[in-house]
This record gives sequence, structure tokens and C-alpha cells, in this order.
Amino acid sequence: MEIFISIFQQLCFAALLTASGVLIGKRVKAISRNIKLGKAENRSGNGPERLKKMLLLAFGQKKMFDRPFVGLMHFTIYIGFVLINIEVLEILLDGITGQHRLFSPLLGDFYPVLIGFFELLALGVVVACIVFLVRRKSGLVPRFQKPEMRGWPSLDANIILIWEILLMGALYTMNGTDAVLQTRAESSEYIASHYPQTGPFLISGLLVPLFENLSTGLLIGLERFAWWIHIAGILAFAVYITYSKHLHIALAFPNTYFSDLKPKGQLENMESVTKEVKIMLGMENGTENPEQVDEEVATFGAKDVTDLSWKNIMDAYSCTECGRCTSVCPANITGKKLSPRKIMMDVRDRAEELGKYKDEHGAEAHDGKGVYVDYTSKEELMACTTCNACVEACPIHINPLDIILQQRRYIAMEESDTPASWNAMFSNIENNQAPWAFPATDRFKWAEELKQQKS
Repeated sequence: MEIFISIFQQLCFAALLTASGVLIGKRVKAISRNIKLGKAENRSGNGPERLKKMLLLAFGQKKMFDRPFVGLMHFTIYIGFVLINIEVLEILLDGITGQHRLFSPLLGDFYPVLIGFFELLALGVVVACIVFLVRRKSGLVPRFQKPEMRGWPSLDANIILIWEILLMGALYTMNGTDAVLQTRAESSEYIASHYPQTGPFLISGLLVPLFENLSTGLLIGLERFAWWIHIAGILAFAVYITYSKHLHIALAFPNTYFSDLKPKGQLENMESVTKEVKIMLGMENGTENPEQVDEEVATFGAKDVTDLSWKNIMDAYSCTECGRCTSVCPANITGKKLSPRKIMMDVRDRAEELGKYKDEHGAEAHDGKGVYVDYTSKEELMACTTCNACVEACPIHINPLDIILQQRRYIAMEESDTPASWNAMFSNIENNQAPWAFPATDRFKWAEELKQQKS
């Protein structure tokens, strides 16, 4: 009977693992397709510098420690998530082989020390998650109360934090009941073989008094239930994060690796416009054929995600929704509608919408909508001061400014819908090479007048 139960559990586990793999694979394929909706952009080259940036920002979480308390809490969850997965590897192998505590005979006396270390990390994760829940629900952190965080974004963050607490609770329950069952080896051959002697556990050992008076059958049921909740919860978590802002757990690494290495604030000219100007001035290669016409540019600037680059869309999927960008944005601070975090959320939501539409109507189909107007308003875009504060603040090197500027280019060059004061400035720059309505010959008059006053 016990052999039958063990085989049945292995089959159930194999089915669960397969289903999780299929769902994750399907979702990864959809996200990859959505990122590729963007235009091609070369982000190769300078590998050592890119690797250094990835190790510092994604793995080392350097920017998180700009705010030490939050940085420490986040690092606790992060390092706990990484290291506790070593125990998850054992649980996975246990599920596949039908064994229990597979690493215990291999590690000997070091095994309980390792489990104790994992349990200590789990305690840190629980404390950090509770702290983050309090910070989010108390209203003490204004950036979590912004309009774009209402509804699903707020719920998503709470689900993840509560989920992690429950997973750690299942881990303690599993180990605590296991510790009691180890003392009942004489009860049956199954217990003697399935619950090997490992020695006391650091944290879950404190829970032993809660379980030691329970019957052996109930203990086995509780231990197995906690085991299944823990591993099934982790597999479900892996599926869930592909729909959540916590996708940054995976995407932070490629996103920082492929981030822009140019100095912050360096604006990119539109290549098509630059080339046209150079041809007009006889500066372009092949000036013997200045009449040569390049391919027609479909759109100046960006109206939809298909006009952005693949890296812009990857930025959006990597966004943690932490709101550091919005908290330092001078436009947002002064009450303007602009929120760089919302810009990133808009791009991600639009990529999701368009990707699903293409799934239903074909790869070449388009629903006629755009990230501009349907998601992001002109009022938001025009409020940006291009100060780069949002870019500097982002822990994983996301660039909301680039997306804002590309949409503003669309407004200026496709719709000619920039404010009158901007149009006057554009005319002055074109005619006078300066934003002011004075000819170049009068540019230094102020200096001459100043000299006359001094003399």
C-alpha cells in the first residue's frame, strides 16, 4: 500500500512539474514575441562592461542600497529566494525519485546545519515581507499610493508578499512535523526509511511541541500536505511571476546587460532625419549620387509599441513598479500628471494587448490602437523636463525617458501638435540657431551693454 502511495505521488508530481513547465514555456514564448514587436536595435559589443553592469545592478543590487533600509530588506528576500532554492532542488529530486531527504545521507552532519541556515533565511524573508506589507498598506510611502498603483498593481504586490510568507510557513511545518516523525521510526518500516535521522532543525525545531502529541498518521498527512503546498506553491509562483511585475526576478539580468552604455542625457538623433540632412549638405557617403532616395520611414517617433525598440519593451517587462523613478520626477512632485512608472506600465500593457490581438487575428494584424492616446496622454508626455532623474533612480537601469521622447517626436513630427510656445522655439532654433527670437548678430549685445555700464 505504501509503495502504491509513493508511486501515485511520483506520478502526481511528474504531472504537476510537466504542467508547470508547459505553462511557463508558453508564457515565455508569448513574452519573447511581445518584446520582438519592437524594432531591431543593436545592443551587442563591450561585453566586459555589460557584464560588470549586470553583476553590480542585477546580482549585487547596488542601486537598491541607495536607500539602505529598503535595500537590506529587499536583499534579504532576494538572497533567501536564491539560496532556499537549493533546498527546492532537493524537494524536486525527492518528488521525481520518490525519496525523502535525498541529500541527508550525502551531507551527513552538515545537513541539519544547512537546513538551519535555510530556515534562518526563511525567517528573514518572512520579516522582510511583513515589513513591506506594512509599508504598502500604511500609506507611509507616497509612491505606493499613486493613481497607477490602484487595483491590480497593488493587489499583485500584496499577493506575492503573502504568498512568500505562506511558502515559508509551509517549509517550517514540513520540517517541524518531519522532526517529530524522525523520533517514531519504530512505528513502521515506512517511517524508518522515509524519515531518516537528520538531527534537530534550527527554527522548525521550536515548533516540535505543537506537533509531538499528534498521532503518527496525522503527522504524516500534515507533513505531506505541507510538502505539497511548498513545492506546488513554488511551481505556481514560477508560473504566476510571468504575469506579474515580479518578472524582473528573471529579466533584471538581461535587461541590465543590454542597457545603454552611453552617458545619461545623451539624446539620439533620428537616423533617417540625420541621413537626409547629410545628403542635402553633401556630407553623406556616396555624394556623387545625392539624389539617391532611402527607404521611406513609416513613422517619425513612436505611436505604438511597434515603433519602439525591442529594448524599450524589455524595459517595460522588467519594470519592478517600485516607483523610485516617479518619486524623484520633478514633474510628478509638482503635481503634474506624468509618472515614469506609469509610462513603463503602459508600454507593457499595450504590448500584452497587441500580442493577444495578433494571436487571435494573425501576425500581421493590428487593432488600430497605440500606446500613445490609448494608454499615454499628451499631457503626461509634455510634462517631462528630460532631466534624467527617472533613469538615474531606476535600480535595474530602465530608461523611461527614451520612450517619452520617442512619443513626443511622434506628436511633433507626425501630428504637428506641439504647444505654440514650443513651435516658436523650434522656429527660432531653425532661423537663429538659438531658442530666442534674436538674430545671431545680436547674441552678444548683452555683453556689450554690460561693458558700457561698467565703463
